[in-house]
This record gives sequence, structure tokens and C-alpha cells, in this order.
Amino acid sequence: MSHTVSAAPRSSPGAVRGLPSLGPEGTALLRLLDDTFEGWGVAAGASPMTMPPLLPAADLARLDYYDNFPHQAVVATPLDVDRRSEFCADTGCFPCSALQPAELGLPSASCYAVYLDHEGREVAEDTLVTVVGWCFRKEEQYVGLRRQLGFRMREIVALGSREHAEGHLSAFSERITAFAGALDLPLRREAACDPFFDKGGSKALLQRLTPVKHEYLFEDLAIASVNTHRNFFGDRCSITLAGTGGPVFTSCVAFGLERWLSALTRRHGSWAAATDAVHAARERLVPVGPGV
Repeated sequence: MSHTVSAAPRSSPGAVRGLPSLGPEGTALLRLLDDTFEGWGVAAGASPMTMPPLLPAADLARLDYYDNFPHQAVVATPLDVDRRSEFCADTGCFPCSALQPAELGLPSASCYAVYLDHEGREVAEDTLVTVVGWCFRKEEQYVGLRRQLGFRMREIVALGSREHAEGHLSAFSERITAFAGALDLPLRREAACDPFFDKGGSKALLQRLTPVKHEYLFEDLAIASVNTHRNFFGDRCSITLAGTGGPVFTSCVAFGLERWLSALTRRHGSWAAATDAVHAARERLVPVGPGV
């Protein structure tokens, strides 16, 4: 098995702007990976859903998104057609004066849409949903498939009891570790921080004592994560637990698909070798059973 880096696929011209393209081999491998991760979720009982690519900025603001992740935030807005002539060819930009107010946000993770979709609803204690969506993050620099302005993220989201949310992460943490081993892809697990709680409050202290996010890194790149939000989204979105009426607990397992492509091709040296490794790993692993 080759671990040569020099044979890895070249970046496309748009990669320097965070907008790389994928050819047939890369597209096929991305679909294979997404099918793998979605299959894990469905086998565990998750309902596949399709979410919108944009969300109301007001809804994201209610979830403290622009307070917690202002450095990543990207918004979208229509053009003021009466001022379209203000486009600057030198900069390649429309000035803010030529734009309407930005009422739409481009989310940086797929799970936000799941919580907003379930707003005001009562859910069973063992609810699972899986989605894949385009996600957007402003980065200091963009590097091939490693860091992009727009990328795809597969998530498997748990809503329900505390035990369900915690068990979801435990089961899929084991799954990620086993898959990485079958791929001969060395990953390390590290605690990270997502600021879902008021920084000066008791919940922020609890987060420092008990991390709410763990990332799986290949070299210095996080390609997957497991995240618990406790009852934050259940409370903010008024998602209640059947039988108790209290806010649900939520957790999610996330896979940055293009980042997996980057890691696999760096490790195995080519699209073909990386694809062969994924097929072999899929054959070696026993499918996840319902109720994990």
C-alpha cells in the first residue's frame, strides 16, 4: 500500500479562492464516503432529510451563531438591481451600497438546519436524523481540499434524552476509530471548544471541565468531530421531549467530506488507491446496528 504524497491529486484553479472543483475520480470517492457515513446513520435508525442551503440570519442570530462564530460567518443578499453598474471590475466585487440588507446566512455546519426544522416540535427520546449539506466558512487562507469557503458536511444528529445524546457519541466515536484503523489512516482524538454557552457563566466552566467537542485529526486537519450541545438547542428552539415536556438534549457526529478526500489521498497517494482503501474498509467493518 502506497503512502506517497507526491502522487496526490492536484488542486483545481478555484482552490486558491476556497472554491475547488472535483473531477470524476474525486466525485466518485466523495459519493462513496458520503454513502458510507449516511449508511451508518440509517443503520442506526436515522431518518435521512434534505435541508435548505441557506438559513434566515435572524434564526442563526437567535442561536448565538454570530456571537460565537463571527470570524467564520458568511451571509448572502440579493443585488440592488438599480445599482448593478457599481460592480468594480478591478476588485471583482459589488460594493455594499449595491446590495440589499443581508437576511440570509450560509451556515458553517449542517446541524443548524435540523434544530430549526424541529423547532416547536415534540420528539421521541431516541430521535436520529442524518443530513448532508453545503457549509461555508471564512478562513484566513484556503488550501486545496483542506480548507474551503464552501464544502460538504455529512452529519448524524441525535435529539432526545441525555442518555440517547451521549450514547450516540460513544457509539460513533468507536465507529470512526474502527473505520480509520481499517483505512490505515492514523487519526488522533483531541478535545476542542465550541462556544455554545455564555462565556462568563457556569455552563462555560462546565464546558472547560467536560469538553463538548472532540475532533479527529489527520496530521493537523480535523476531518470528523463528535459534539454534544446538552440542552442548548432544545431550549433555544423549543424542541421538547415526549413524555416530559422538557427541552431535548442534542448531539451530532460530523464528517467534512472534502477533508476526508484530502486526508485519504495524502495517505494513500492517489484517487485510485484511496478509493480502494475505502472499499476494503467497508467490507471489513460490520454495519452499525439500530439503537446505538
